[in-house]
Amino acid sequence: MTEQDRVTVNDPRGPVNNGAGPQYVFYGAGADWMIRKGVESLRIVREDRMRLADRFVPPVGYRVAADCLEKPGSVVLLEAPPGSGRRAAAIMLLHELGEDGGANDEGGRFEEFPATDEDEAPLAPGEGDRFLLDLSGIADEEAYAKAQRHLAVRRSQVQEAGAHMVVVLPSGMEHAHAPDLQPHTVTLGRPRGVAVVTRYLRMDRMTFRPADLGRADLQRLYDNSPMRELARLAGLVRAARDSGRLGADFAGWLDQALHAVTDRAGEVGRQVATVRTAPERALLLATAVFEEAHADTIYEAWHGLMWTVRHEEETTTELARTDFGERLAALGIERDPDGRLRFGQLAYADAVRTYFWANFPGTREDLRDWIGRVAGLRGLTADDRVNVVVRFGERSLDVGRPDHLFDLVVRWADSATGASCDPRAMAALELGLSHERFGGWFRRRMYECARSGPLSDGLARVLTVACRQSLGATHPNQAMVRLHYLAVRKGKAAPEARAALLDLGSRNRRLYRLLIDRLRDRTRQEPRRAEPHLRLLMELLRSDRAPDPAPWPDLYLGWETVFSQPSTDLWKPLVISWLTAAAGDSTRETALGVMVGAANGRAVALNRLYAIACDWAGNARHPSRAAAVAALLWQHIDHAQYARMESTKCAGTGPRTTEDA
Repeated sequence: MTEQDRVTVNDPRGPVNNGAGPQYVFYGAGADWMIRKGVESLRIVREDRMRLADRFVPPVGYRVAADCLEKPGSVVLLEAPPGSGRRAAAIMLLHELGEDGGANDEGGRFEEFPATDEDEAPLAPGEGDRFLLDLSGIADEEAYAKAQRHLAVRRSQVQEAGAHMVVVLPSGMEHAHAPDLQPHTVTLGRPRGVAVVTRYLRMDRMTFRPADLGRADLQRLYDNSPMRELARLAGLVRAARDSGRLGADFAGWLDQALHAVTDRAGEVGRQVATVRTAPERALLLATAVFEEAHADTIYEAWHGLMWTVRHEEETTTELARTDFGERLAALGIERDPDGRLRFGQLAYADAVRTYFWANFPGTREDLRDWIGRVAGLRGLTADDRVNVVVRFGERSLDVGRPDHLFDLVVRWADSATGASCDPRAMAALELGLSHERFGGWFRRRMYECARSGPLSDGLARVLTVACRQSLGATHPNQAMVRLHYLAVRKGKAAPEARAALLDLGSRNRRLYRLLIDRLRDRTRQEPRRAEPHLRLLMELLRSDRAPDPAPWPDLYLGWETVFSQPSTDLWKPLVISWLTAAAGDSTRETALGVMVGAANGRAVALNRLYAIACDWAGNARHPSRAAAVAALLWQHIDHAQYARMESTKCAGTGPRTTEDA
């Protein structure tokens, strides 16, 4: 091979598909969690889209769809076979329209709609916003008809706002498409498989020749495998290289990866067929779930599994039984010099886990209970625990049991002590929220938990952190709804939810406006239970929470709601925050007139503003500037009172009493 034949990439840029498997970034209380590759991710935050942009091969028809999407208010519906990278294409179509907006920009938003209306989260699209609606998981006509009704509403909102939307249509439902969808529909073909694999390998800085990817067995994968399988193949080539023990060159690494993709399921099936006893099968599964953990810990987990499935211990002493090392060797399990266990073959543990969850359905609840207990074994490192949670979660989601994963979220969260979140519960919930098929299911469960029913402080904290770090990035409107319910509940975790809600609401002008509107509505709709909503509103309206430049119309509406309520001591920090802001920045003096305008017509409120300003000016560190700001506020109050007196005279009525106000 000449140097000219070799392909080396040091700083790749360009179009590709969605990565060597999706990434999960887990967050715990004060800890950054490991990146995990597995089930396709729902996340479409900017960092993930940038990674996707580096790994995307445009499918046939992509340019047609891009041209249709350019005009503001445009909606494009994608029709493509499963496994063709249709979701990745939809995300990239929207991503390539432009940059994300900043904190104070009205446009530039990038979010995913739920397939159906899940809760009361508002939409409020703005010009330049970009939305993804993935209907590919719908499998029956009734659900699709309902989804199309929601689609019609969203289409209208997006078009009126000058936003953009891409919809991924379900496969096999062409006969049920509404006729008015056809003009907006673009059919995508399958990307070239060899181009996809090539791009993945280049992004992993693999050194290879184009001829290395021309094998006949690879061509069958290029032509038939889903894009995620081609991504997995490339990821396994990298894993073989990085292992340092599975081949010495690209050809050897590629052979290992191909065997893992094409042969592992059959190999595991044959091994399980020859391993007939419960202890051996339990050890095989325990090692697959806890691979890379220490042998003593896996030994403990193995016995825990046998106890969970109610296997009776042998009556003989352990010294009279087959020793642990001999059992491991018989199953092809290796022990490294550090005492950690692993299978000798690439991706064998994945195949073992998949086989047991698929072929022993009656044990799934037992496996859930087993993981619930042993994921906290003392011998596990933090990474070990997250590995175990994700491996269990992947298999549970793959067989359609998201409830098993959420059961463990609740169990671990409920058992947490102190003010910290259980990292296992966080990892499990993050995985569920990031799942393409079941992300909506987990969002609904969070909504149900936050809105009603008993809720432990531990679970409330986990839901709060998930809203702040995960849902707040992908579905901020829905995160706001859930955090609001958590913030007004009783319990030790409520202050954390309140802080998270206010931080989310202060993120940009759109969210700030939405939260003001939501708190105002709740204050009016629930007058007997208005206090917690009103407290949140007053905190949100403080000067240090408001975007810069300040959104005066939104502040006016918020202050009007506050000043319409009976005066409380909570008014004082709100008003003082703006007096102080005006003293330090003349551009914020507008707040004085806006506040007085919001209180106009309410003598008690105006008197209270006057008294607060007097007290503040008398205790200020810089008396001259404070006196000037207070005098300006008093002028606004005098003007408002004079104007009201004049309007009262013109109306031919006497002055209103305090009770009338």
